[in-house]
Amino acid sequence: MAGNDHHPKHLETLDRDLGRVQMLELATAYVAKPVAGIGIALVFVVFAALLAALLFGGSGHAVTIVIASVFGAYMALNIGANDVANNMGPAVGANALTMGGAIAIAAVFESAGALLAGGDVVSTIAKGIIAPTSMGSVDVFIWAMMAALLSSALWVNLATWIGAPVSTTHSVVGGVMGAGIAAAGFGAVGWGTMGMIAASWVISPLMGGLIAAGCLWFIKSRIIYREDKIAAARLWVPVLVGIMAGAFAAYLAMKGLKHLVEIGLPTALLLGLAMGALIWLVMIPVVRRQSEGLENRNKSLKVLFGVPLIVSAALLSFAHGANDVANAVGPLAAIVEAARSGHFTEGFGIPFWVMLIGAFGISFGLFLFGPRLIRIVGSEITKLNPMRAYCVALSAAITVIVASWLGLPVSSTHIAVGAVFGVGFFREWDAERRLRKARIAMPERARYSPEERRRRKLVRRAHFMTIAAAWIVTVPAAALLSMVIFWSIRAMVA
Repeated sequence: MAGNDHHPKHLETLDRDLGRVQMLELATAYVAKPVAGIGIALVFVVFAALLAALLFGGSGHAVTIVIASVFGAYMALNIGANDVANNMGPAVGANALTMGGAIAIAAVFESAGALLAGGDVVSTIAKGIIAPTSMGSVDVFIWAMMAALLSSALWVNLATWIGAPVSTTHSVVGGVMGAGIAAAGFGAVGWGTMGMIAASWVISPLMGGLIAAGCLWFIKSRIIYREDKIAAARLWVPVLVGIMAGAFAAYLAMKGLKHLVEIGLPTALLLGLAMGALIWLVMIPVVRRQSEGLENRNKSLKVLFGVPLIVSAALLSFAHGANDVANAVGPLAAIVEAARSGHFTEGFGIPFWVMLIGAFGISFGLFLFGPRLIRIVGSEITKLNPMRAYCVALSAAITVIVASWLGLPVSSTHIAVGAVFGVGFFREWDAERRLRKARIAMPERARYSPEERRRRKLVRRAHFMTIAAAWIVTVPAAALLSMVIFWSIRAMVA
């Protein structure tokens, strides 16, 4: 029996060996995860190249189309890694969705949006940024689109690596502008369009932030700060969910489904109004049933906002897939059309196989590389709960509708991230206001030191500076990259 008091030597050795194996497994998993991600991404890029080769193997421009397909697939992966975080981040940060659930929902709805409603007719060179006639020849046009595609993909990849959610639309705009300048000089650029796009850098996040902050103020004043929170929630949550449903119905009618059926703003708003009223009526008994037996505290309110938040994240993903997949594959479609027909001054549709590369590329990019930015948007800028995340989602839909009505170009990335900052800065202001009121009521209460007050800030200033800087340099950085790539292509081909 005495031998049992001591740990036998061979068991100690076994423990040490098992410990080493476990450490080795952890190290392997740590190293293998990014390697596996890059490996799967490479397989997808090769698949895109093979698909293009299969379809255009016999044509004279087969090599050009295959290379362009590789660049398009790479761009789609990067959009998935960076852009989709804005739709899913708030729901994940608020714990309404797990990371796995968010990725699954986003992958399905992004692909559905891209394939069902994303068949946009792309004007030859993106939205009046460059005059097509200034390109001179089909070859110069193809080189310019190649440079635009690769430069925007590289820039989005770099932004994802440093942890900054940037606008892929602006990256493509910068890429097209840079290639156009390199090919035909500064006179080829539509500076009026560029001015509008530059204005959207400021307008998008400000509108998103103000609408989200206003929404949070309403929820706090009408529900959270009330004596009977549950009674207030029974009254106002159906109204808020109805407003969200109406906003999303109008948003999807105008943006997500515009390629299936043309709907003007007045019709979209009427549809939104009807849907909002219907959902408000449906939600009254639902919220009453959900709120039965809930305690009169803030934690209970989170239950009531969970499902609307998940639905809004799915709808945002659908609209994003419908709108932004053209960023990934617009230049690729332009190259395919120019190479196939020899024309590059007219509009054209995006071929289905090109849309397929865009849709699956976005889903793969999200699955493989998206979680990092989802975490940054959802939990590292400011702490989100279901009420705050709801304000971010609602702001994204309303801002796009208001901007469309005013004829302003806006970026979905800037709106969503601006809304997260708006919620965070409103929380800071509200906490400071309540602190001042408490100090007036209790003047003997100890004051915070300046260091303590800085530490208690509710928005991470480092992220604010990184993201703002990335937004400002996106167009010029993508343009410079594009110019260098265009000159390199021309030098190699010449």
